Amino acid sequence: MDRRTRICIWIIVIGLANFLAYTLVYMYIEGEAVNGYVETAGERLHYYLQSWDGPREVSRAEFIYSGVHSISIWVTVAAIMLAMLTLAKERIASSMRSTIIRGRTFMTILATIITFTTAVITIWFILQFSHRLAAPRRPEMREPGIGIRESGKTAQLLLLSPIHGSRIPDPGLPCL
Repeated sequence: MDRRTRICIWIIVIGLANFLAYTLVYMYIEGEAVNGYVETAGERLHYYLQSWDGPREVSRAEFIYSGVHSISIWVTVAAIMLAMLTLAKERIASSMRSTIIRGRTFMTILATIITFTTAVITIWFILQFSHRLAAPRRPEMREPGIGIRESGKTAQLLLLSPIHGSRIPDPGLPCL
């Protein structure tokens, strides 16, 4: 077995171990942070993982670990797919000699697509997770609903939007 084959096999084994660890940790902490959120309560921050049962409060360390591990999955996907492609390179190249596109060209295109796609998804996960940490939302924005804004002797009904923590005046409801 040559050196390249051993390296590819180790990448695949380590990648599969990362998938297994992610699955076990996800089940243990009951959720993941990329789709979770951070909420302010006075001066204190609360961290929530998104799980199958709804949001669950966790410590900052658990939240950050979950987010980083979720992001690492996409790097793992790319590494495993590229390692498998490298192991199959000779077979693919020899089987595509008389086709429209040569085997090595096909492999280069496929490797580029894998790298680009997983890089875009990884960057998207990083941006989404860092936004959750940088812009905690207010507790009243947890669920969409209706709120009341009072100003002196008048009050206006508001639709509470969970998107960007905004309050949207309902044009169909009059001021009281």
